[in-house]
Amino acid sequence: MKPSAQRFLALDVLRGMTVCFMIIVNTPGNGATTWAPLHHASWHGFTPTDLVFPTFMFVVGTAMSITMRKMQELTGQQAFLKILKRTAVIFLLGYLMYWFPFVHYNESGDLVANPIANTRIMGVLQRIASGYFFAAVMIRFLSMTKALVFSAAGLFIYWLILKTMGDPSDAYNMLTNAGNRLDLWIMGDSHLYHGEGVAFDPEGILSTLPSIANVVAGYAAGKWVMEKGKTWEGLTKLLLSGAALIILALFWHSFFPINKNYGQAVLYC
Repeated sequence: MKPSAQRFLALDVLRGMTVCFMIIVNTPGNGATTWAPLHHASWHGFTPTDLVFPTFMFVVGTAMSITMRKMQELTGQQAFLKILKRTAVIFLLGYLMYWFPFVHYNESGDLVANPIANTRIMGVLQRIASGYFFAAVMIRFLSMTKALVFSAAGLFIYWLILKTMGDPSDAYNMLTNAGNRLDLWIMGDSHLYHGEGVAFDPEGILSTLPSIANVVAGYAAGKWVMEKGKTWEGLTKLLLSGAALIILALFWHSFFPINKNYGQAVLYC
């Protein structure tokens, strides 16, 4: 049977490989004898494991290279409302997952509701929702060039905010960086992730900026593959662009450390 004309084979393969690797990462063994690449980086730097979620963000953008075609047929208002609705559904599902099962037994054995005041606001699905929203709005209402320019500008703005508004002695520290300060100020301690034993959210508000760039990059790659990627010339240019961006990222890493701590982002999170 021939694959449906609506399927994007390269996207399906990438998504399947990423899900497969995610399963391996989530079941690596007892920890003590786990193969090193299946561990997250402790803070600065990254391992293959730390590439899983950024790849999902990239895949979100790649899939949009198909779905956004239909958006072009809608009016601006219709498109925005559709994007907003999809964003709200994804964000709400993520939020409800952290609140679930909504109730618990207290010390007296009584069934009581889980307080919403202690529910984490941000998270994986919430990051997907926010990254999708801003990327989709840019792609629908701006040209491809402008969307890429705004995404690149977002990365530089993110870097400048972290460099200038965090702790002057250690701007990239997990607890004293500008992103964590912003999360504590807006959401409060009880609404952040506490998996590290402290209030720090790897899917915080500020680090949405590099995630937007991640999604837009995925869209640009998917659009290129569908339009020109079936030729050797198109594939070569895509590979060279990817290699150039990796070199640029490693150069930037010399003064802006690559960091993807248990969450997501293209650069520091």
